[in-house]
Amino acid sequence: MELLPLFPLGTVLFPGLVLPLHVFEPRYRTLVQHLTELPASLPREFGVIAIRRGWEVGRQTETADASITAGESLSLYEIGCAAEIRQITELPDGRFDLMTLGRRRFRLLGLARNDDPYLTGEVEWLPEPKGEPDREGELAAGVLAAYQDYLRAVRADEDGEQLPDDPTVLSHLVAATASLTLEDRQALLSEPDTASRLKAERALLRRETALLGQVRAVPVALSDLAVPSSPN
Repeated sequence: MELLPLFPLGTVLFPGLVLPLHVFEPRYRTLVQHLTELPASLPREFGVIAIRRGWEVGRQTETADASITAGESLSLYEIGCAAEIRQITELPDGRFDLMTLGRRRFRLLGLARNDDPYLTGEVEWLPEPKGEPDREGELAAGVLAAYQDYLRAVRADEDGEQLPDDPTVLSHLVAATASLTLEDRQALLSEPDTASRLKAERALLRRETALLGQVRAVPVALSDLAVPSSPN
């Protein structure tokens, strides 16, 4: 177990993905200042963890991904990703622009008590097992094909993109770049291994591609959208 400063956000960060941040709240300015004071030999990192609000989400009856209650109106998902600061730009008024990179996943075990204005979590680092090494290539190829189909459905006038061959890197990239809900992304981050994540992504991509094929925007003249006035 280690202590890690936390930065709750309304998004999900994946290992290897870039996350730019604009820091303006005083407590997170303090967090950045504390990180800049660390010795050069230590990584300047904090935990990005998605926010899940509401009393009901903190109940322990949820078995898939129990949340940690941080306050009356704030609860956090259990699985997050450490972000390492790669670039800091301090603005004249004390705000910061950060360029961060996702490093490794963690499980939030609890919240530590200290005098810092920001949250600090007790975390354990999660491994990145392959899951099914003998099916790794097959699953990656299936996700590659499904993602290319998805991209063509999103942007019908463009060809597919070049994607990484490494299955784990691919699984994180697809999870971060497809237009999915926060809950879908959080579920993908929480998958125990690469094979499980690829299987889930293949199903999600096929679902999203099918929905895009059914829902089409039909352009109409603005006059057709006008609502007739009524004497009543």
